[in-house]
Amino acid sequence: TRSLVGRGRCVQEKGYQRRVHGIQNNMQPAQVIVLNPSAKRESGRKAQLANIRAAKSISDVVRTTLGPKSMLKMLLDPVGGIVLTNDGNAILREIEVNHPAAKSVIEISRAQDEEVGDGTKSVVILAGEFMQAAQLFIEKDVHPTLIVGAYFQVLEKALEIVNKMAVEVKADDEKEIERIVKSSIATKFVSEWGDLICKMAFQAVKKVSFTKNGHKEIDIKRYAKVEKIPGGTIEDCLVLDGVMINKDLTHAQMRKRIENPRIILLDCPLEYKKGESMTNMELTKEDDFKKALQMEEEEVKKTCDAILALKPDVVITEKGVSDLAQHFFLKKNVSVLRRLRKTDNNRIARVSGATVVNRPEELQESDIGTQCGLFEVRKIGDEFFTYFVNCKEPRACTILLRGGTKDVLNEVERNLHDAMGVARNIILNPKLVPGGGALEMELACRLTEYATNNIKGVQQWPFKALASAFEVIPRTLVQNSGADVVRKLTELRQKHSDPKGAYMGIDGNDGKIVDMKEANIWDPAIVKIQAIKTAIEVSCMLLRIDDIVSGIKKEKKSGKAPGQGPENPDAETFGDARDGQAKQYQSITSIFTSR
Repeated sequence: TRSLVGRGRCVQEKGYQRRVHGIQNNMQPAQVIVLNPSAKRESGRKAQLANIRAAKSISDVVRTTLGPKSMLKMLLDPVGGIVLTNDGNAILREIEVNHPAAKSVIEISRAQDEEVGDGTKSVVILAGEFMQAAQLFIEKDVHPTLIVGAYFQVLEKALEIVNKMAVEVKADDEKEIERIVKSSIATKFVSEWGDLICKMAFQAVKKVSFTKNGHKEIDIKRYAKVEKIPGGTIEDCLVLDGVMINKDLTHAQMRKRIENPRIILLDCPLEYKKGESMTNMELTKEDDFKKALQMEEEEVKKTCDAILALKPDVVITEKGVSDLAQHFFLKKNVSVLRRLRKTDNNRIARVSGATVVNRPEELQESDIGTQCGLFEVRKIGDEFFTYFVNCKEPRACTILLRGGTKDVLNEVERNLHDAMGVARNIILNPKLVPGGGALEMELACRLTEYATNNIKGVQQWPFKALASAFEVIPRTLVQNSGADVVRKLTELRQKHSDPKGAYMGIDGNDGKIVDMKEANIWDPAIVKIQAIKTAIEVSCMLLRIDDIVSGIKKEKKSGKAPGQGPENPDAETFGDARDGQAKQYQSITSIFTSR
């Protein structure tokens, strides 16, 4: 009897357990889909390794373009044009990439170019190598926060070493600056015409620099305009002591050469102002239309008289000039230019001392520019160019470039931009550091020593890995010069182990190890500081990404489910839908759209 009772109790307990388990299964929450099913997602280590590969692939693109023995890249743009260059920013600007990390690396090249004008290849190569240095630790499951912490420690210590090695120069010594600029463009296409390019860069920077409220301002982008004219040779390039613009006079009989001209600059049209909205005019008599035309002529004549009262020789406006206004100016022997760009008008104002005026009625004697020595219209090739030269104190200039083809001119312009950036950096921050990979090898040796003696724990290994990554610059210079990489790097590392060999670097022409002081190979300190800062910061930013979600938007369907409102939310405000006229309007609209 007991066994039967025990069995019954056991059977009852098992049944109870089954019922409870069934209730628990029914109570499990339903699966919730948060992301769009068509979205791609990479998480954790997979995302970090993908970012590292993307950054490394971008740095490999520009690696062969570093140094004096660098290779050129031929790029085809979407329009079909060809770009031949070894400028890092120009190469990466033409490349189309889809990976977000690759876009970030390309962006730092553009930021480097805008900030200091040089070092666009170095910053990308360093960023790619810094990312690769972290790959081993990511694969070993070291947390990215520890790696990023070590990277920021390296940044702080590296900037200290760079500032210690920096050598000050005289910012007003023209020969010294030209010598430094020449060493920086030795890796460029124009290295054969180094002396000419250096003089042009220094002259242009000197002309556009001025001191305002104790602060020195050098705006190359806005006030040093490069004008490229195909034809001639590179030796014909020069920096004008004034401005040249690609414009001709509005009338063929106006004066084309004026010495010491009185110049008026305007920002308003010299023609009858049309109504901004639709204007209706009701004519009741035959003479009404003549009166309307006469009123327009009187308005134009009134404006011209206000300008001619100051006896100008040249009138320049950013807007249009009517035929009637040209007639009045021609009678008074005044030359007129129209439809100038705003930037060109500002440059003329800087070289002539004139003020850009918006209302001719408010012109004063102080608004007239008198500092220009010669106004002349010249014909070069098939086009006319207007010169404002021989200016007393020009604070803007035009750099005239001549060359055989457009490709040559574009490459000379890019190299000149880099040279002007170096000259500007030296004038604003006159500190230099050794080039040729000497600074990077010194950083690698000193940072490795510092990590061994002062940093304990896990962070010591990413610190040392990043320190060794600085060697990528001398290694790339040796590779591009065709020398034995392992032997030269070992020899250079051995020389930098002695504090006296801090200035030993690679001569990129033949791959030999030389003293950078004797070889006179220098880089502006601000360029190196900016490159190191940017490369480490972007590496830290990319290493902290642990999730990449690329969502794909659904295509909008033309058909709507019944009961849905119209696509245009404002459509409900009209009564057409309620009156049964909506379909008629839709058909009429579709007909006009198709036509």
